Amino acid sequence: MSLRRSARVNALKVAQEVITSSNLGQDALPNGIAESAKGKNHRTISSVTRKAIEAAEEPSTPPRKRKRTGLLQSQSPLPTATPAAVRLMTVPYSSGDVDAMTPPPADRPAEPHRTNAPLISPETSRVVAYSDEVSRSSPSKSGMPYPTTTTGNLLEEACVHLLQVDPGLKRLIDKHPCRLFSPEGLAEEIDPFRSLTSGIIAQQVSGAAAKSIKNKFVALFNDPATEETDKPQTFPTPSQVASSDLAHLRTAGLSGRKAEYIKGLAEKFVDGELSADMLVKASDEEVLERLTAVRGLGRWSVEMFACFGLKRMDVFSTGDLGVQRGMAVYLGKDVSKLKAKGGKWKYLSEKEMLDTSARFAPYRSLFMWYMWRIEDVDVDAMQIK
Repeated sequence: MSLRRSARVNALKVAQEVITSSNLGQDALPNGIAESAKGKNHRTISSVTRKAIEAAEEPSTPPRKRKRTGLLQSQSPLPTATPAAVRLMTVPYSSGDVDAMTPPPADRPAEPHRTNAPLISPETSRVVAYSDEVSRSSPSKSGMPYPTTTTGNLLEEACVHLLQVDPGLKRLIDKHPCRLFSPEGLAEEIDPFRSLTSGIIAQQVSGAAAKSIKNKFVALFNDPATEETDKPQTFPTPSQVASSDLAHLRTAGLSGRKAEYIKGLAEKFVDGELSADMLVKASDEEVLERLTAVRGLGRWSVEMFACFGLKRMDVFSTGDLGVQRGMAVYLGKDVSKLKAKGGKWKYLSEKEMLDTSARFAPYRSLFMWYMWRIEDVDVDAMQIK
């Protein structure tokens, strides 16, 4: 930078000398220029002067390029439908890296504002929202009225409700059958501690990195000999993790902060502050309140767990970019023309999203699931004629 500036300064000095000399006469010019300036070559003075001035005034340093930050304004961000964090968080208990096979679908009572997935904990037992024997004989013992909806017809009733609100969704529903809330999906057993721990592991890392760290984390609590056999490794229990020191947990590749989060989560399950039984019977609001109070679990993580893990039917995430984008398309907005606001992409306001989704309650989880997939369907054909 200093060399370029010196060159410009020297060129400017030469230009000034040439201009001054031309005003004083040929005798004041340097010898070479004075000789060439005689007679018909007198125009050489103005030529030399012009070139010297141009050299002095023209910057030799190109203008600094603006640093590119994030996405271009005209470029749309990728949708976030069922990202890697959600997939890791909601893997069923019988996924292959733990013990049992998924039981066959059973026609159990179901209710939109309750947990419809069977929850299981190696340290307790299998828990469902409604015990058939207890609920039918005495609803007061279960604390919940016995519903008429079952896991066998929950999805059907939810789809009927969505179509009653907006018949134009039929094309979308027909193209994308939702397995998540089907009888088979509702039969998958979920270990809450395992799911929430997996969600913390997956935060801010790629899917491949999250899977690798999770495998190392599980290996910390299993006999190394099992790695050489086909026997699946067992996910650690809350008491095992709670009794481990942070340095040991970090050997799996966890950051210090994530190790603290997972150990703290395990301690809440050991103390009974969190339990499968509580997550089954709590209201939607209580689930959100109790879980977001845990360090390391934000609102989005809890909403995804409530929808994909607990299979609660009236969850709606206004902070999910994929849901925002899908709703913008659903409402007929041209998402390619929407701009980032304040460096963050925001397709719709929270109020607009809540007002639109309120019509689909108490089945907003299913409506949200379809908003992730709406761009795969010809939206024009969905419009009611």
